[in-house]
Amino acid sequence: MAPPTIDALFLAFQQAIAGRYSLERELGRGGMGVVYLAHEVRLDRLVAIKLLPPEFARQPTLRGRFMREAHLAARLSHPNIVPIHNVDEGGDFVFYVMAYVNGETLSDRVRSRGPLPAPEVSRILREVAWALAYAHAQGIVHRDVKPANILLETGTNRALVTDFGIARLANVPGETAAGELLGTPEYMSPEQACGEQLDGRSDLYSLGIVGYFATTGTLPFTGEARKVLSQQVTKAAPLVASVARSAPRSLASAIDRCLMKEAAARFATGEELAEALSQDLAHSSEIPVALRVFLDRRQMAALVGPIAIGAMIMPVVIQLMSPQGVDPFVRASVGVALAAVFFGGPLAMLRERMRKMMRQGFGVEDVAGAIRTMAKRKQEEFLYEFGAERSTREKFLLGFGLACAGTLAATAAHSWLAVRPLEGAGAIALLSGYGSVLGLVISLRWHRIRTGKEPLLAKFWRGPIGRMLERFSGYKLGPRAIPADRPTELGIAVSAEALYAELPKEVRKSVGDVPSVLKSLESQARAIRARIAALDDSLTHAQRGTSGFAATGEIKSQLLHDLKAARAQAESRLADLVTALETLRLNLIRLRAGATGTESITQDLAAAQSLSEDVERLLGGLRDVETALSTQKKL
Repeated sequence: MAPPTIDALFLAFQQAIAGRYSLERELGRGGMGVVYLAHEVRLDRLVAIKLLPPEFARQPTLRGRFMREAHLAARLSHPNIVPIHNVDEGGDFVFYVMAYVNGETLSDRVRSRGPLPAPEVSRILREVAWALAYAHAQGIVHRDVKPANILLETGTNRALVTDFGIARLANVPGETAAGELLGTPEYMSPEQACGEQLDGRSDLYSLGIVGYFATTGTLPFTGEARKVLSQQVTKAAPLVASVARSAPRSLASAIDRCLMKEAAARFATGEELAEALSQDLAHSSEIPVALRVFLDRRQMAALVGPIAIGAMIMPVVIQLMSPQGVDPFVRASVGVALAAVFFGGPLAMLRERMRKMMRQGFGVEDVAGAIRTMAKRKQEEFLYEFGAERSTREKFLLGFGLACAGTLAATAAHSWLAVRPLEGAGAIALLSGYGSVLGLVISLRWHRIRTGKEPLLAKFWRGPIGRMLERFSGYKLGPRAIPADRPTELGIAVSAEALYAELPKEVRKSVGDVPSVLKSLESQARAIRARIAALDDSLTHAQRGTSGFAATGEIKSQLLHDLKAARAQAESRLADLVTALETLRLNLIRLRAGATGTESITQDLAAAQSLSEDVERLLGGLRDVETALSTQKKL
């Protein structure tokens, strides 16, 4: 059995730093360094140490560059950048000490799992984009953004950028010799491959290739280094959608934009890319299966189809029967029979489908939200396929609808003005009416999709008819589940509404309109949460001095103070709203069990009304804060 090999560098370096650091093992090595896992003796913590190999440390140019870049990287303090604790040198050893991140690199994850899910790719790119935006604001360009330099922390999955070892100050000449290339060819921007001066958009190109790799599992350009560099400069990268057809359009287009050869065509800043990806994450939330099944087009068509057919057939049948002297009772009976067939059956089926969905804890607000999510995805696909301008087919359908509407109007006017109606005028009117409705509805729908307006179907479900159907379907429904991903206030409101529905009718009448109060409290809590999220975002920007928040000194301190005060007030009111909902729910439980009277519920409703008025004033104040912040951004 051969004796184990001895790593002379490991032993020599350990001897040089004995008493301060205790090396455990090598974590990895690259062209400009070796990384070791070590224990820092004084603080008794795990750290990672990056060592410049002695053969490089003996060269003054490389040694000086390594020290400069280590000091530059040590200036960076960001949640998505691996922090550097110390920079040191002694004899043949030059190294820096950074936080140890327990996890894996993005490169390792893709190699072990294959292409990652789109939401995970969006999140990782967003976090790295924020880190790069921060570094670029300090005048630092990373110059080697690649999956191996992106760590994914175990447990939190947080992405952290590491190895600013070849970064340098942007726009500072003389740091790199003419024609000298630093970086990884497969991830180099065209301007970096040409040895030109770089800014943050070069890192965004590299991040685009990282996104391409994470989404597709492949690289846009591969081969021998010189060939890859040539392709980076001259050849357009394949569109992400052509390789990963399941990738969301918004994510694919963000990556494609990062990979534009001209720097001016890319995102201007990492912050801009992060915001685009944030919108993508917001719109990519998964629609629960109960809502997907309820809104399934084929099953919904089976319900809506008979109603639409009935709406068209019944007027024709009645018109055909009218001039024949048919007995009115017979006509009424035929009308009732047709209504039962075309309306009663579908409504009964719709009720059963709604009850099944409602048992899972969902209601018409959830249906409307799911429709809006689906419409946003449809808009992305529509714009990609047809563009932002009105297409020829839309113009044709709009013209067809208007022509049919004109024919309908002319026919109706002629029939009304003529002494004797034209033969077949009724049929012409019906056909023209159907044609105008068809053309105008389709063209209107396409216009709404293009412009991103709220779908009419979403308005229908959250309108009075949708609410009526919800009450009709929820009659004596029994217990309703509370989905695990529900906000606390919504879960309490759903539970309380189910308790209220179980009370006897006379008790429900005596306590007042509890459901509307529950809905009001829940919607206000949702609005407060949205304002808190907006304030958190503003606080982040203000602390970083980004997104228009360039205030410094006393002005910045006052701004941060006001934002924190507004957030604390919003959190306090959110707690009050949830408490009011919980109080209502508990008293409804007591009322159902006979342990209390209706007076307690009446008092709860009065207190909730007073709280709602206070919350409305607070929401108005928070809107004023947001308006003031927007004004400052423009200054």
